[in-house]
Amino acid sequence: MAIASVKSKDIRSVKADVRVKTAKNDLTVALAGNPNAGKTTLFNQLTGLRQKVANYPGVTVERKEGTWNAAGEVIRLIDLPGLYSLDATSLDEQIARDILTGNIYDIPKPDVVVAVVDATNLERNLYLVTQLIEFRLPVVVALTMVDVAEKRSLGVNVKILSRMLGIPVVKVTAASGAGIDELEAAVLRTARSTDRPKASWLSETIQGSEEEIHLSLTDDASANKQIFARYGFISEVYQRSVTPIDTLERGYSEKIDGILTHKFFGLLILIGILLIVFQSIFSWASLPMDLLDAGFGSLAELAKSSLPEGILTDLIADGIIAGVGGVLVFLPQILLLFLFLSILEDTGYMARAAFLLDRLMRGVGLHGKAFVPLLSSFACAIPGIMATRTIENPKDRLATIMIAPFMSCSARLPVYTLMIAAFFSGQYIFGFLSLGAVLILAMYMLGIVMAVIVAFILKRTILKSPPPPFVMELPPYRVPNFKTVLLNMFTRAGIFIKRAGTVILAISILLWALAYFPRTSAEDISNIQSSTAAAAAEGSPDEGIQLRNSFAGQLGHLIEPVIEPLGFDWKIGVALIASFAAREVLVSTLSIIYNTGADSTEESPSLINAVRDAKKDDGSKAWTPLTALTLMVFFVLAMQCMSTVAVVRRETNSWSWTIFMVGYMTGLAYLAALLTYQVGKYLGFG
Repeated sequence: MAIASVKSKDIRSVKADVRVKTAKNDLTVALAGNPNAGKTTLFNQLTGLRQKVANYPGVTVERKEGTWNAAGEVIRLIDLPGLYSLDATSLDEQIARDILTGNIYDIPKPDVVVAVVDATNLERNLYLVTQLIEFRLPVVVALTMVDVAEKRSLGVNVKILSRMLGIPVVKVTAASGAGIDELEAAVLRTARSTDRPKASWLSETIQGSEEEIHLSLTDDASANKQIFARYGFISEVYQRSVTPIDTLERGYSEKIDGILTHKFFGLLILIGILLIVFQSIFSWASLPMDLLDAGFGSLAELAKSSLPEGILTDLIADGIIAGVGGVLVFLPQILLLFLFLSILEDTGYMARAAFLLDRLMRGVGLHGKAFVPLLSSFACAIPGIMATRTIENPKDRLATIMIAPFMSCSARLPVYTLMIAAFFSGQYIFGFLSLGAVLILAMYMLGIVMAVIVAFILKRTILKSPPPPFVMELPPYRVPNFKTVLLNMFTRAGIFIKRAGTVILAISILLWALAYFPRTSAEDISNIQSSTAAAAAEGSPDEGIQLRNSFAGQLGHLIEPVIEPLGFDWKIGVALIASFAAREVLVSTLSIIYNTGADSTEESPSLINAVRDAKKDDGSKAWTPLTALTLMVFFVLAMQCMSTVAVVRRETNSWSWTIFMVGYMTGLAYLAALLTYQVGKYLGFG
């Protein structure tokens, strides 16, 4: 497989250009390692808050880098995607390989590569290390999980390991910072040295220059000739540097796994953990949410009282503050969701959940590797869809992409929370279990079940193919590194706030304008009031008539016949249309439509109160518990995120599959919502 090259530029000239742009010729160091080897924890320890996340040029692979102050040296630290090899069979591997060989135009070739190696899985981790050495790269090994290995009666002789590999090996404990000083010294010493490691296991025919080695290793025939020699060397290193495991001792991880990965009790425990998570989210977030809601309400009132009456004041109070504030109120729940997800992942439990659900996924024809993308989609479908690149089979990958948006992402959480707070708060099952937590879990499970059903159909029709066997490593249980957990939580919260300050702000201003214009004159309002009783249904008659005659109102009335069987009126229709840009926009849209900034009270959160009291044109209630449940079902299944649509188009390179996904998900959401409302109404819940 040929190494990708930079278009219209010689690599050496590109590297020279980049080096000039780097201030003071600072060192560039790349972190490389297998998943679950502790690379992210080490990266966070070395950089702290001095890090940023972006994408590599031209692709949707996440790019993470930061600044490492090592013994007075300012180092540009690049966190490569987690990978098992440099064979470049996936986009992540290709990106990592291009960085290591200097083929990314805005990133200089690393001066040193820090290979993060898990001491408990040394033999497997050494495969990537040998490839780095074969590329004649300056390498330093950061040996992690040493304490865990020792508890398993697995001792690693660092001196023998370093001598056989021909590179420095340093024990580090990323969580506590132990060994970081030694790692800094080894990196700086290696960066200043002109010596390069030699792959002694390779035949003499390719022990030439760096370019010759690259060509030999990327030639399939040459690579196949050397692969058993590489494994032979790894086996020899392992046998000479590692104390054999005591086979009579059963580790704590294995004992715990006997329960947590049990085919029956394991699933019950998983459901119980999710219930506890959702219960905690509702209980702990209520106070900060109330404070934020009161704060934004007061801010809107302050704007109205301080600024002169007019369009600008209405825009600030009823458009910007009500729209953006209506979404930011749910930030505490988003923070708690990512807190729990990070803790579960850091402890090693998420891999056990993948093991449990693998049986289910294979039963419907999905590849076992689909679990990670689907799990990522619970935070956001965008990184989940991008994570499908690790699935080699194109049909398996496409099937996973088609169902990833069914996972209830964090953007849906504000919608669920609003509906539950308005109609199901303060209700308990068995006297202690919150009905809201049960409903949230039900929405998550509905998405999972529907994804399974759709995958079953796709994999037996248009995407038919047998899934290959799935082999997955179960990492050891660990105490969560709370620095890493908090960094992950606040990074994702920052993304949410940025979204609220850009996309949602723009949409809120647009929606306010659609609801504000064209203006209805006082004479027209008087004539309408005298000729129809519809205005009596509105909390504020003048505002109700204005909204009904606005561009937004006209659009809502246009689709009302379609959504009326779902129990939705034209105002909910306006919010539904807006939410196709981004799911959480529904909340800000309702804030604008119901003009909560003017009607907020101290006794009740403004938007929740407005939703409860909203009326249809005929004077009946616009919202009931059944209407709220129907809306939640619709949001579980509908494709309402233009950013996700754009990523699907990029990842599939096909408008046909993208349109198919949007079409079938929207149709499925409509049908499920229709059944929910009509059956509920028939049973007397309306």
